Amino acid sequence: MIVRQVEVTVKMCLRYRKLILIVPTVFGLIFLLHNIINVEIWKNHLVSALYKVQNRIQPSNLSETHQAFHHKRTPYCPHLAQPLSPEEELEERNLLDLIAWPQPPFGSEAPNLSQTSDPLSSPLLIDDGKHWFVGDQLEVNILMRDFNGRPKRYGGDLLLASLHSPKYGAGVAGQVLDHNNGHYSALFPLLWEGPARVKVRMVHSSEAVAVLRRLREQRPDRVHFSSIFGQGSRSEKMVCNMCLPPDQGPLCNFTDLHTGDPWFCYKPKNLSCYTRYSYVLEGSPENIIDSNEAWLFRSGVNLKVPIHASTSNAIIVLPSRKGDSTQKLDHAKVATSGYYYQDIWRSLGGVTKRQFDGASITQCLTNKLVYMYGDSTMRQWYEYLVTVIPGIKEFNQEGGVKVGPFMAIDLTHNILLKFRFHGPPIVSRTAVMARKLRYIANELDGLTGGPDMVVALSLWADFAPFPLEMYLHRLRQIRKAVVRLLDRAPGTVIVIRTPNPRAQKRDLVLNFSDWFSLQMDTVLRAMFEGIDVLLVDAWQMCVAHHQPYDLHPPGVIVKNMVDMMLSYICPPFE
Repeated sequence: MIVRQVEVTVKMCLRYRKLILIVPTVFGLIFLLHNIINVEIWKNHLVSALYKVQNRIQPSNLSETHQAFHHKRTPYCPHLAQPLSPEEELEERNLLDLIAWPQPPFGSEAPNLSQTSDPLSSPLLIDDGKHWFVGDQLEVNILMRDFNGRPKRYGGDLLLASLHSPKYGAGVAGQVLDHNNGHYSALFPLLWEGPARVKVRMVHSSEAVAVLRRLREQRPDRVHFSSIFGQGSRSEKMVCNMCLPPDQGPLCNFTDLHTGDPWFCYKPKNLSCYTRYSYVLEGSPENIIDSNEAWLFRSGVNLKVPIHASTSNAIIVLPSRKGDSTQKLDHAKVATSGYYYQDIWRSLGGVTKRQFDGASITQCLTNKLVYMYGDSTMRQWYEYLVTVIPGIKEFNQEGGVKVGPFMAIDLTHNILLKFRFHGPPIVSRTAVMARKLRYIANELDGLTGGPDMVVALSLWADFAPFPLEMYLHRLRQIRKAVVRLLDRAPGTVIVIRTPNPRAQKRDLVLNFSDWFSLQMDTVLRAMFEGIDVLLVDAWQMCVAHHQPYDLHPPGVIVKNMVDMMLSYICPPFE
């Protein structure tokens, strides 16, 4: 009760502050008109954006991808086979085209393991005799070979590339192009002078990706959950998931009435569906792949293994040449959102990033409400802000240790921070109270919004094991709520954090591969393009840094992400 009163007090302070300040009405009308126009055109803009991004993706067999997608929707999840609007149907087809991936020629047959991609025998080629200058674009070539030492004749390997200068704390992500014949190119903008080293890793072979695709389409049950139903001294533990076969027992339907997001549990034998009170991850079934397929996911052999240069992976970048360097730099920036220098992220285009400490964060967020929704990667942002803002105090809201909800308040400066986890699925072995779980779209619909409110979202980490249409449905409902919020409250600041690569451990990779994360990253960017939000490019910020990949990036990267958000909220004075 005290916490609720404090939160109401903060909101009242902000309302009274608005009455005192003189805000020109004309600006409010301009903002309102601007957002109304945006709401009317965002669908058409989104479709054109999808085609723009599609043009940068290598072609592949799209019809087979579509057949697999539609085949898996109906038999396993009949409740998801709801008719889509024409706009949603078009968008879904375009999104499937965006993430289409080259498939090995052996089809559904098991590959000959000796003919699969061998990163340790695949050379990385750099032109040794060439001089490079700041503003140039470096192109390196990778020629994939199999374990027999023979060149591969098809593409589909997942490669990640970066260029680093440890001496300067500098790094940039490379753009990898798949020529679909075993030959790959990695492009790097040269943005600083001095020594630098190229790093390319094969995350998965094309044959391993084929296994991951099959698992996503045919085994969406490869993670499972449970809930405790209890009343008095009686309790029953039942299996739960986003989809459950209806022929194995009666179901409790917990599908959200407003968003349509599905969640089911098998009905307890002696208790009502209304007695559910907890939720937890149970685990994954064993032996979902055979021994040959397991060989495709071996650490140090073909799972996130460095590809070595034929001679040296080191280059020297010279100072920029006069005259034409600017033009070349612009060309090199096409697929690069920024780079590190002295461990500080420098954004290329869009937001001009600033450095923030505790005092400047307090100044930026004074009289603001900051609502953070999503997964544990967004919780990192909340925890960072609570750590660095002087004088802020946390209040216990009787939530779970990991999922919240959490709230912190600085009464002196009228700052409110709140974090709440998204609705199920949540990949957590710590029991969560079911009544504490809320869907992000519903939470956004309950916000007043306005220039004094910041909304930060991150939604990806828990959706990797599930069919992609479930992720698309969740994003679509959130996007609709974002558009409604901007429509009724122009000036609301909305920030979305993209997915990032993570450690690819053998026991996790079949459910949480970077290949799944990369595809979620692609569709998330496409779905929110053309809407007035800031996308914080967590993918490139992690690939470009020298630290190992992790689901929860280290503090230096988190600080740079939060500084991007704060720079968007409080841009530098011109």
